[in-house]
Amino acid sequence: MRGLHNLKPERVIKAFERAGWNIKRQTGSHVILAKEHYPPILSIPIHKGKPLKQGLLRKLIEIAGLTLEEFLAYYK
Repeated sequence: MRGLHNLKPERVIKAFERAGWNIKRQTGSHVILAKEHYPPILSIPIHKGKPLKQGLLRKLIEIAGLTLEEFLAYYK
């Protein structure tokens, strides 16, 4: 199975949208996602040409209440 190496921020945002998160706003180079009836938000940095770091992505997946396998299924 594919890991969390070199995942593009734009596709990560799409994966979270498939999981029920919505884009609320973009502040500078960060896209803010929120989910109805779910208190935390997700802040995903978008820096041109740079993938998300694995530690950050693992933490975002944890905050979103997803497992790694669920996230990767949405990432397809």
